Order: sequence, then structure tokens, then C-alpha cells
Amino acid sequence: MNLSKVLKSKQAVVFYATDLVKKVSSRPILSVLCALALNACQPTDSTSSNTSTDESQALAPERVHVIETLAGVSMQQLADFDSQEIKQGGDTGITISSAESYSKPSSNLTASRKGSFFIGNAFFRQPWVVAPASTDSRDGLGALFNVAACQSCHIKDGRGHAPMNADDDADSLLIRLAMPATTDEQRQQLQSSLIEKVVHPMYGGQLQDRGIQGVPAEASITVKWRDKPMTFADGHIETLRAPTFRLTNPGYGPFDDELMISPRVALPMIGLGLLEQIADEDIKKQASKANGDISGKFNWVMDPQTGKQALGRFGWKAGQTKLITQNQSAFNEDMGLTSTIRPHESCMPTQTACLNATTGADEQGDGKPPVEVSDDVAKFVEFYTRNLAVPHRRHADDALVLAGKKRFYDMGCQSCHTPRYQLPKTDDDHLEQHGQVIYPYTDLLLHDMGDGLADRTIAGTLPPKAAQVEFLANSYEWRTPALWGIGLAQTVDPQATFLHDGRARTLMEAVLWHGGEAQKQQQQVLKLDKQGRAELNAFLKSL
Repeated sequence: MNLSKVLKSKQAVVFYATDLVKKVSSRPILSVLCALALNACQPTDSTSSNTSTDESQALAPERVHVIETLAGVSMQQLADFDSQEIKQGGDTGITISSAESYSKPSSNLTASRKGSFFIGNAFFRQPWVVAPASTDSRDGLGALFNVAACQSCHIKDGRGHAPMNADDDADSLLIRLAMPATTDEQRQQLQSSLIEKVVHPMYGGQLQDRGIQGVPAEASITVKWRDKPMTFADGHIETLRAPTFRLTNPGYGPFDDELMISPRVALPMIGLGLLEQIADEDIKKQASKANGDISGKFNWVMDPQTGKQALGRFGWKAGQTKLITQNQSAFNEDMGLTSTIRPHESCMPTQTACLNATTGADEQGDGKPPVEVSDDVAKFVEFYTRNLAVPHRRHADDALVLAGKKRFYDMGCQSCHTPRYQLPKTDDDHLEQHGQVIYPYTDLLLHDMGDGLADRTIAGTLPPKAAQVEFLANSYEWRTPALWGIGLAQTVDPQATFLHDGRARTLMEAVLWHGGEAQKQQQQVLKLDKQGRAELNAFLKSL
């Protein structure tokens, strides 16, 4: 589709966006990245709210130096009340604290650039349809897909949730797939980041649980929950829930027992343009072995746009380099839509009905292959996803919140949840993000979170740690998600859940699932009394 004729005037832009928004569907889709992991790190032995321990003593000196260098201020200033931190998204942030908190444009977006935001919003919200259709700007859905619109997975631009019961659908959750390497060539390709994973020969690298008419879906997704009680030192019991995911009704033959499955809910969309602006070197310098028990590593991935290896920063395992590749990969794998970066249908060679289905691809000119998501549409969606604002903090100077913040720092949670960055001004048109001071609380690195949060094989066993499932990441490793805006997650959508597979219904449940590198943190949290739990929760809810 060529939108240049549509954009002859500012009035035309607004009219076009408004017209598209009217076509929004509520059908869910998992489109872009996906929830919370609250990766916390090295704790001290103190659990008292009156502890006088200097926050910097919770971390190795090398890590303290890196955090302070990135922040441009001392650890003490970070741990105390800082009025600047209220604007955790810098000058892009908004003051709205409602169900619309994740859906507003950057507050420093000029009027001349808002048209692009609202057009991108329309394409993010609208459902795509099966080709051929009269609406050729948004046809070509499938032939295999998960859902039909980005917004219906990222509900109100927020996070998804796992199926609540047997009658609930899995629309805001998808299943990534990977096979263990079996040849020296595959192992070398994985170690060199030449391939993302070893895909299943019949089902590929992502399960698609829907198909258009005449194309069998790959399988159905079910989940069963079992209670897992956790007891605090004072006798308080917090009941966690542990999921068991199953793939049923396989459409293309039986699954292999060693197939590794990774359930993932949609991540919130706020602040992605700010995270994209963090310098590569600022992420790399945090991957240090000098942090004691913490051994975060960066993912080194193949950029599908350039064909070169680059730093990964988006997605649950940091498998995507930037928003444009994240978006177009999601269009392709989640909706079966082709684009310049992902020009091939999401069909495996054995899936002949999928390969032979009618597409909605249109000619692009300039020697480019016909695709269903035009470059114009892709740019509008990229602009939209880059400029969804981070809501300001609430009650940041409240005594209970500040007490919880002190606990957070005393336990060393900031070792993985890096609080503050000073963004550079770069040679691009990301004007809203340039030079901002932000408080995302993430290092964007991979951390081993232990057996409890590790993905399983289709047979229910733990995969070997040497098995790579997404470039350099294994089944036990998860990227530290940003915490900003997390306190409004269930205001935006009451059904929102936390962690990669949506198992945690509350922030405290998410913290208690921490293992691996964060095992000491989890044990320290279990020592908290009622007051301590209230303080930590108040701080997290204020973000």
C-alpha cells in the first residue's frame, strides 16, 4: 500500500487515522514482546526498616561504580527521594493514572508529529483480514497465525495474561519452540549467533494455534495450575501458582519429547523508544563477572534488517535488536504477515496448505519483494511503538514508599534493575528520546533465574543448560524487564499478570518466584514481616 497520496495534508492525516481507529477489533493478538521478571540481586543480611547499612554495601564495588556512572549521581542519591525520578520517563512522561495510562503519546511530541503517532495507533489496533479483501492495506492475515491485531494481545498497550482456566483462550500468550542442536554445524551456528535457534522441522520456531479456512492450526494450548505455598519467617503464607503447559491436537504430526516450549505473555509497550536509545556500550559494561553472584550477559543476535550481528535488547530473551525488527518479526510470526525485513510467509516446508494459501502481498517497487505490511505502514507502527509514554510515579515521597525503596536498595535489587540512565543525542529522528534522564530499573541483560522459572520440554523435563533457545539465551535465562509503570499494570487491565508466562498474579508472587542468581534476594524477602512486605509492595506499586 502506498500512503503518500493519503498524506497530502495534515487534515488528511487526522481523517485517515480517525477512520482507521473506528475499525478497531477487540480480538487478541500476541504481537510484540512480552511482562515482569523483577530480577533482584545481591542482598545484605539486614531486613530491618531501621537498618543503617549504606546501600552501596549491598553490591560489589565494581557494580556500584557502573551504576553511578550510568546514572551520573551517587548510589545514596538514587536510594533517597529524588523529585526528578517522579518523571521516570523524563520529559516524555505523562501524569495520567487510569486505564489509559499506557496508551498516550510522549508528552513532548510536537503537533506536527502526532499525526504519525495516531496513524500508527490505528494500524496497531485494527484487525488484519484474510486475503483477498477490499481493504488491501490490511489484508493477508495468516495462513497460520496466533491472533489478528497487535492491540488485542497488548491489551490497552499493556501486558497479556495466561489462560485463567480451561475455558479461557490463550490470545495474549504464545509458545516459542526450539530443538536441541544435534550436529557440530548447528552448535557452531548457535555459538556464533548465525541462527536464532534450531527450529522444529514441522512446527518451526513458534506455535501458531490458528489457521485460515483450509489451513489446519498447529495445535491448541492448555494450562493447568497447581498451588505452591511459600511461608514467610513470621508464618504468613503466600500461595503461588505453578503452571503446566500442554500442546494438544497437533495438526502436523506428533511432537518430539525433546522439543523445548517457552510460554510468553505480551510485554507492555510503554517506554520502548527510550530503551532503544540506551547506548549499546552502557548495556555491555554491565555484563561483568565482578558482581559476585550476578553474572548477567548480553544477547548477541543476528539483525534481520542488516544481516549483521548486534546487541539484543527487546523481548523476553533480548532476541531483537530494535523496534523495527521486533515489530516486523511479530507481524510475521504472530499474524503471518510479510514485510521488507521478514518477506517470507511463516510456513514450514511441510505445511503445503499454508504455502499455497492466497496472500495479500502488494508490489513495493525499487526491486523489493511484494509484501503485506508496506514500508509506510511499518514506519508508522514503529513511530507509534517508539512514542508510547511512561506514566509518572505516584506517591514517590510517601514514607511507606521510601521505606520500601530503602529495602529494595539494601537487598541489592538495583544490581539487575539498574535505576537510571542518561540518554545520548544520536544522529536519528528520535527527537523525543534524545538526552532524556530515565528511570527504567533494568539492565537489559540476561540472568539465570533458576529451575523454577525455567522453560520445560514438551515431556515436562528441564532442558540442558547448554541448549540455546534464542541466540545465546538458554531456557533458564530471562532479560531483566523494565519496572517503570508496573504499579499501574492492573489498573490498565485487571487481568494482567506478571513474569514471562503470566504465573504471578501479584508483584509479591513475582518476587517470590525468583531463583538462580536471585535466590538470595528471594530468601531475604521471605524474612520480611508484615510491615516490611507492605513497604516493598508500596515502592513497587509507586513505579
